Amino acid sequence: MKKQVVLFFITAILSLNGYSQISFEKGYYIDNANHKTTCLIKNIDWKNNPTKFEYKLSENSESQRATIPLIKEFGIDSISKYVRTTVNIDRSMNDVHNLSTDKNPIFNEEELFLKVLVEGKSNLYEYVDGNLKRYFYTNADSNIEQLIFKSYKPFWYIIAENNAFRQQLWNNLKCPNFKKNKIENIDYDKNNLVRLFVDYSECHNAEFKNFETKQKRNAFNLAIRPRLRNSSFRADNNANNTKTTAFNNKTGFGIGLEAEYILPFNKNKWAIAIEPTYQNFKGEKETNVRNVQGGVLKAALKYSSIEIPVGLRHYMFLSEKSKLFLNASIIADLTRKSSFEFTRADGSSLESVDIKSRTNLAFGFGYKLSKLSLEARYQTSRDILSDYLHWEAYYRTVSIIFGYSLF
Repeated sequence: MKKQVVLFFITAILSLNGYSQISFEKGYYIDNANHKTTCLIKNIDWKNNPTKFEYKLSENSESQRATIPLIKEFGIDSISKYVRTTVNIDRSMNDVHNLSTDKNPIFNEEELFLKVLVEGKSNLYEYVDGNLKRYFYTNADSNIEQLIFKSYKPFWYIIAENNAFRQQLWNNLKCPNFKKNKIENIDYDKNNLVRLFVDYSECHNAEFKNFETKQKRNAFNLAIRPRLRNSSFRADNNANNTKTTAFNNKTGFGIGLEAEYILPFNKNKWAIAIEPTYQNFKGEKETNVRNVQGGVLKAALKYSSIEIPVGLRHYMFLSEKSKLFLNASIIADLTRKSSFEFTRADGSSLESVDIKSRTNLAFGFGYKLSKLSLEARYQTSRDILSDYLHWEAYYRTVSIIFGYSLF
């Protein structure tokens, strides 16, 4: 049953393309005959540079697909612009374990959609493919060229950088107001480069367009989240069956504080959340046994902890303020003053073990309306007697979580 639940949630989160803020927005494309067509383009806020896009000629028409060989340029009004170009691109790895010993870029000719970042006296472009980020530029009628940056290992224990892009910028972006240290200290980073190209156009009183100027978004949310928890516990002792104990489901209370970061792509559909949560569980049970003095074995569990779920959340927007969501988390558990103890009928201790738990997984489904939210969450079994050889413990929880966003 547990494997089925886990598989369901993982499949749902990774494959879900339900209703969301992604929509067809006003834009255009230019075909190979230089014909410009006004249309509606499906804006999925691409994380990686696209190789194709969907569009409609009107609200009620069927969607169509356009690919790199067919389109010279496309854009979404006041949001983004992509141009097709054939460029030399260096795809050298940035992973420190796989760096080349050669400082020189290894260029391959490719036909790509480059994202326009700044359009002015000199243009700045971006290409993103997973962890690979490359920036390109052009002056006047010159061809688009890559700004060269490469990490490499001249020796096995040394990491060096080829920062030739700084010399390219110094040679080609001349401005009386630019000091040499302005270029010497610039990083191979989108924000730094955008700022430089904007400054360059302003220096020459040239008109420019900064496509990275966007409306401020609420990227960080903080919410208080009280909850009702229904939990159960079972412990099997492989060395002594009389100590095998199970407590029936108990309903308790918990409270968490969730910090959520909305990822900057895919139209706010994805988020990372961390939620420190207090929870506790107490249970007692008496069992009649023959091999214990007094004939009675009392089991008592006192378990309290701070759970720290760290997870990925996927939103499905129903309207501007209303949305469904799915999330999956891995939970670290920090126990405090927790024990599992056996006593005889006269109260004397027979065995006492401290609780030390392992991580487990959680899967949730919920609804959020403005600042209020409601979530149902299932946690997989957690072993809370992980340090003991003869014990196998199963602690399970299902929660109903109420949320209120502070900001």
